[in-house]
Amino acid sequence: MLVIGPHISIAKGFARAARDAVSIGANTFQFFTRNPRGASVKAFVQKDIDGFQNMRAENGMGPFLAHCPYTMNLASAKEDIVELGKRMLSEDIARMESIGVEYICFHPGSHTGMGEEKGISQIVDALSEVIKEDGSVWVLLETMSGKGTEIGYKFEHLNEIIDRVDKNDRLGVCLDTCHVFAAGYDIVNDIDGVLEEFDRVIGLERLKAIHFNDSMKEFSSKKDRHSNIGEGLIGLEALVRIMNHELLREKPFFMETPGELDVHEKEIELLRSRYEE
Repeated sequence: MLVIGPHISIAKGFARAARDAVSIGANTFQFFTRNPRGASVKAFVQKDIDGFQNMRAENGMGPFLAHCPYTMNLASAKEDIVELGKRMLSEDIARMESIGVEYICFHPGSHTGMGEEKGISQIVDALSEVIKEDGSVWVLLETMSGKGTEIGYKFEHLNEIIDRVDKNDRLGVCLDTCHVFAAGYDIVNDIDGVLEEFDRVIGLERLKAIHFNDSMKEFSSKKDRHSNIGEGLIGLEALVRIMNHELLREKPFFMETPGELDVHEKEIELLRSRYEE
């Protein structure tokens, strides 16, 4: 079964987001844990959470993916930014566990000029402090495009972080198709080779979710610009091959593509028509 959904705002509540997802043919969705450009967060409303859980059960929805805010940077040279990131991640993991969300992902961080090794060490230290041994949520490092001083555009970065974190049993990866294409992994012409490299460097057992996006920018551009499914330089046929790949087809796919619900409905309809049951 294809598990697929877009990014949906939870500003009007989780139950409303679930209803919106079902209305366009989705059976999951991604959402921000809090203000994506800040740090503010709203307390859960039990009636809303109950409605969400009912929608989830009645429609066979999930797994779900929570996305941490862009302001979180565990690799920053500024200590206050790192401390804020640790606090937000710790709080968000606990909040997602309380409502049964399976996955939470975040951008590993940007080293802001300190160098990759220093940035990686800070991420390792922060995750070792935040992640608890008895947690139920999978914490996912997102593959990045390599713009600026980003960490995570190489599989080796993610592997080093995972290996060095103390409690890494539930530490995994969210593979973003736009990002890896922009980073120089040829998912268009050699998806088998890319997955073989991922398995060799990290291990496919760590790959838990897919950010399913086309790319406005060319291969190995190191530029992060998402495009709608089939309208970018990755192209529909390559994305269909990825979706149907024997190693990926059972993973949840989360679209971060431009447009409103009507656009995402057409994308989901197109992809379901090309999914090999």
